[in-house]
Amino acid sequence: MQLAAAQLAAHLHKGLKPLYTLHGDEPLLIQEAADAIRAVARAQGYTERTVFTVAGAHFDWSAVLASGGEMSLFGDRQLVEVRIPSGKPGKEGSAALQQLAELASRNDSVLTLVLLPRLDGATLKGAWFGALDSFGTTLRVDPVERHALPQWIAQRLAQQQQRV
Repeated sequence: MQLAAAQLAAHLHKGLKPLYTLHGDEPLLIQEAADAIRAVARAQGYTERTVFTVAGAHFDWSAVLASGGEMSLFGDRQLVEVRIPSGKPGKEGSAALQQLAELASRNDSVLTLVLLPRLDGATLKGAWFGALDSFGTTLRVDPVERHALPQWIAQRLAQQQQRV
């Protein structure tokens, strides 16, 4: 399910989905969206958090799959966060992400969060991204356009009870 960045707060108010994929060209906005998801998850009892950063072609995907498919050691709900800075998981990673997406749809005690940079058209049409999108919620975070920047700044200041 595709979701616009502006719709995230309303979406989270309705409840969490088991899988979120965030991708885009604006690191601050991706970080804030991930923080919002983490805050709601924490409030709903997801107290354990495991973070995996995919670095290089020899990344061990079995640890990611194991954490996404197992129950928590202490019975708490857990958040599994997978960061792929290159946006290219490789052949083994592609298969693992497809499997992780299926696992996330069946295990409600694990919330999976996948963080990616801006993706090209070919990657968006790949099987692994298609699986993440079909089994979870995908949030594309675009940079704020120049003409919308004054309004964006005013909204952020208003959220902090400030104005210009």
